[in-house]
This record gives sequence, structure tokens and C-alpha cells, in this order.
Amino acid sequence: MDSLIRLVLLKVDGQTYALHLAAVDRVLRMVEITPLPGAPDAVEGVVNVRGEVVPIVSIRRRLGLAERAVGASDSLVVARGRARRLAIIAESVLGVVERPAEAVVGSGDLARGIQHIEGVLKTSDGLVLIQDLERFFSPEEAQSLDLALERR
Repeated sequence: MDSLIRLVLLKVDGQTYALHLAAVDRVLRMVEITPLPGAPDAVEGVVNVRGEVVPIVSIRRRLGLAERAVGASDSLVVARGRARRLAIIAESVLGVVERPAEAVVGSGDLARGIQHIEGVLKTSDGLVLIQDLERFFSPEEAQSLDLALERR
């Protein structure tokens, strides 16, 4: 029997991205983001989620896409990696899909320099870039985020 993966699909700048369903805690409506001085560029700031300070990250910033103001209709996809909990800004959340694991092409087979992309899934609507939360930040960025959170 083929193994299946379950992914939460989200849209950023017209591109579909995904996170493993098992890593996603919840999807929230956008709230006011508190700036976090000294954090890596991909961090928009932080929010309080049930008493926990959670960094808000922008795929848009990570990939160097054109800046766009966060809108009230945007969502926060709160997910947990081994090292930390993050919330990713999404212009829309499309839902959950289930696909055979073999349908994913590993990012190492595609291009170098996209360490935060785990793999790519081809769908009838185009390519879905699967985010790797464990490698979203470089070790240096993770350290600067930790320091910024401590100083907060």
C-alpha cells in the first residue's frame, strides 16, 4: 500500500505552498502583529497565541517577493517544527489534500539554495512548494531570532 501525505495548502502571491497537516496546530484570522527588533528579515513580528509568543514569518519576505501590506482578510497558519512554533502569513488557506508520498519530488532533485523547500507536488492547478519548517531559518537566523525573543 502506498504511503499518503496530508498537506495544508495556502496561497502567497498567487503561488500555492503547503505544510504537513501533522505540523499545523490551527489557522487563525489575522491579528495585529507586534514588531520584533533584531529578528531575521523573514520575521514580520510576533503575536500571542494562548499565552505563547509566536514568531510570524513571511514566505513573501523569505523568497524576496514584492512587499505587500498584511491585510485583515489574511490568515495565520500556526505550525510547529521540532525547534519552535511559527505562524505563516497566508493570503488564503485552500484546505487539506491527501496525495501519495511518491508524488512529491524532493527539492534536492530540483535546485540548490532553496533549503526551506522540502519538495514539490505537481497538481492539476500547478506546482505546490512544500515548506520545511525545520530549515526555514539558517542556523544564524535561528540564533538571531532566539536573541530577539529573549530581549523582548
